Amino acid sequence: MKIKKSAGDIIADIIIYIFIGLLALICIIPLIHVLAVSVSGDAEVYANNVWLLPKSFNLDAYKIVINDPSMMRSLVYTIFITVLFTALGMFLTICAAYALSRDRLKGKKVFNVLLIITMYFSAGVIPEYLLIDRLNLLDTTASLVLPLAFSAYNMIILRTAMLALPKSLEEAAQIDGCNDFRILVQIMLPLCVPTLATLTLFYAVGRWNAFQDALYYIQSDELKPLQYKLYNLVNASGSTGALSQESGGAQQQSAEVVKSATIMFATIPIVIVYPFVQRYFVSGVMIGAVKG
Repeated sequence: MKIKKSAGDIIADIIIYIFIGLLALICIIPLIHVLAVSVSGDAEVYANNVWLLPKSFNLDAYKIVINDPSMMRSLVYTIFITVLFTALGMFLTICAAYALSRDRLKGKKVFNVLLIITMYFSAGVIPEYLLIDRLNLLDTTASLVLPLAFSAYNMIILRTAMLALPKSLEEAAQIDGCNDFRILVQIMLPLCVPTLATLTLFYAVGRWNAFQDALYYIQSDELKPLQYKLYNLVNASGSTGALSQESGGAQQQSAEVVKSATIMFATIPIVIVYPFVQRYFVSGVMIGAVKG
């Protein structure tokens, strides 16, 4: 039986749709503008004639970015450290979440408190730099992977999802002779796929977009991730010559066009990945938010 909506409900729905639509436009319009600038001609960009639609369409800026060996090297390196960082982060998160979701773990409350404290207190940039220096990790791939490889927030989400699973499943598996490893791999993880996909997205996007750690720890050009290159590009002096040095030699392209093309070049890969895990996103977060 279909319930007929009242006039007040219809008005409320219209207001909600308008509000959500405006929020969506606020998020997507800047991206569309950058895309339009990246495929527009120099003269149109200099004259501020480009808003949401490209003018004098061309792909010269993308050719400059793609033909730049340093940009392509940074792209491949960023993909490598993102995959490595995500795999290590998920491994640590799964191990910690499973252990802390078991009632038989002695000192579980103490471990929980110690991990949660890291969410609220940090030593700061200088002590972190000194620690990386003392460990001889400066200017290494490890400095971009190890410090942020574990997230207490992500662990709490996964632990909560595991706590929400019926304990009878674990008890039945123990009766059948399963050890903790088989219980985790064959029972817990398959039932937590939405949460795992969501946390994988968190780790991957966080690592892909990060550049501060590279700014502090990395000196070698071959170890600079793509976002760090983009940071340097956006903060260039604004002259075509200075920008050309960072982007591989754009003598015939304006600074703004090349910057926009580089931004899109750095954004498109993660945008392509997102739709594959988007269907798990809402359910994964909600599962981790039901029980604390």
